[in-house]
Amino acid sequence: MPPSAPGTVNVLVPCGALGIGVKEADVFDRLAEAHAIACDAGSTDSGPAYLATGQAKYSRDSVKHDLSILMRAQAKAGIPLLIGSCGTSGCDEALDWTRDIALEIAREHGLRPRIALLYSEQSPQTMQAWAKAGRISPLAPMTDSDPQRFAACDRIVALMGPEPYIAALREGADIVLGGRTTDTAVLAAVPLMRGAPPGPAWHAGKIAECGSLCTVRPREGGVMIRVGSDHFTVEPLGAHNQCTVETVYSHMLYENSDPFLLHEPGGILDVTAAQYVPIDERIVRVTGSKFLPQPYTMKLEGARGTGYQTLMLVGIQDRDVLADIDRFIAHMHDVLTTRVRETMGPRAGEFDISLRAYGSNAVSGLPPTEGAPPPREVGLLFVATAETQQAATQIAKTCNPWFFHLPLRPGMELPSYAFPFSPAEVERGRVCEFMLNHVVHVDHPLELVRTRFADVAEVAHA
Repeated sequence: MPPSAPGTVNVLVPCGALGIGVKEADVFDRLAEAHAIACDAGSTDSGPAYLATGQAKYSRDSVKHDLSILMRAQAKAGIPLLIGSCGTSGCDEALDWTRDIALEIAREHGLRPRIALLYSEQSPQTMQAWAKAGRISPLAPMTDSDPQRFAACDRIVALMGPEPYIAALREGADIVLGGRTTDTAVLAAVPLMRGAPPGPAWHAGKIAECGSLCTVRPREGGVMIRVGSDHFTVEPLGAHNQCTVETVYSHMLYENSDPFLLHEPGGILDVTAAQYVPIDERIVRVTGSKFLPQPYTMKLEGARGTGYQTLMLVGIQDRDVLADIDRFIAHMHDVLTTRVRETMGPRAGEFDISLRAYGSNAVSGLPPTEGAPPPREVGLLFVATAETQQAATQIAKTCNPWFFHLPLRPGMELPSYAFPFSPAEVERGRVCEFMLNHVVHVDHPLELVRTRFADVAEVAHA
């Protein structure tokens, strides 16, 4: 299929996540073909801390670099720019952080876009009330919607579908910065708004959600999706990159346990009958995608802070220790726990000590294969978790002499394991945890979304 094929809605997806790197040449070289620019900016991949704290995973400089390219491209082409799940978590604070960067870019480059902001953070108290009213359902492995679970969250976000983006564009937005959104929805929004059938629109969005991850060179930029009346195509932006049938269809399994069904707000994408055909060495065409309407729900994500941690690290090359590493770690854990209880007593409060042997089984948590040779060395990580940062650090200091010098057996010469830092204790700060895996049942797609416009005057005077 030629790039200029009539009747398609073309969305330029510059990267898998705002802040990981946008190639300016790729974007501007393909800009004339696009009806919109859209990409994701968030994830739960890196754990609950970004939602609980409202802080972004990527640096301000990296996000500004990418957003500057996209805003200048939007201004040049006069097409919509959509960014979903701003600031990693998509909470209100993260969205405002991204808004401020956008206003700064606009001021520096003399741009005057109309920017829509879509807020989807929810009050824990409001969601507690919704749970009491039976409007929230658990997803596995959760088994209930206990209202107290929602009240205990520091922050809750509801994942938006495409409808708030479409509404904002119809109200005249040039740029839409969204709170927490499904990765797929932000890419499907403009094709759906322009009349594309939902099956191809949603499926194209799913395949392109991570930019070039659906190509043979997953670290090289983005892709262009073209959604037609009964199909879509996907093509890398980079001239030397390729999409293949395998790289395209396999992306249905990315963050999705079912290779054929994907649950989205308002329905289920069904690709059971999808056919993938290479158009040439770079482009793949897909037909047969269906979208099955369902009652509208929005997934809820919630997180909270639960304690504080302090770390210590040693490197161990002692052959005797490495030959019996599991027993050594179990023994050390008993020694350290006993020392804290005997030395600090009630002042330690509720605490936990974790020892993780990187180089042995710290990643998998599984015992080494029987008969496997001992590791050449391990990095032994000490993690103290307590109710306050001060308590966690005092626990680490209490354990310090034993952690660095514990022999494998009584009577052995006192060893010294290698420590990389001085002081040895590294305060990690607050520990966070996810609290929710639920969906909320809404009467319409915009019920839990608040839309605000940062108008031209705000940009000029920011």
